[in-house]
Amino acid sequence: MAIHITPDNKLKKLIVVGDRVLIKPTTPHDRTKSGLYLPPGVQSKEKVQKGYVIKTGPGYAIPVPVEDEDSWKPEEDKVKYIPLQAKEGDLAIFLLSGSTEIMYEDETYFIVPQGAILMLEREEDL
Repeated sequence: MAIHITPDNKLKKLIVVGDRVLIKPTTPHDRTKSGLYLPPGVQSKEKVQKGYVIKTGPGYAIPVPVEDEDSWKPEEDKVKYIPLQAKEGDLAIFLLSGSTEIMYEDETYFIVPQGAILMLEREEDL
């Protein structure tokens, strides 16, 4: 049975790992409601990019000491995470040098470690 992929669900099967963030780049000189934009000089050097956070990983893994009496716990309870600052819907300004460009379903995305994100803009109602 084939599953029809729509724009709403095509990214649901993607799982972002660790401290990485999936970002959909915006078009150059695109402004947000608050007026945030990158000047043409910065964009032409292609060192900095901006886009919207689509998905985030669970965060930075913290190893939890495993004791013999904890062997009954499910595997996912043995790892804890420090959550990321980036949240879905945020506008992120990030360094291209730290990111990886990918194509998925004929769309361009960037996988960016949180350490390469310089700034986030979050709308208050999100």
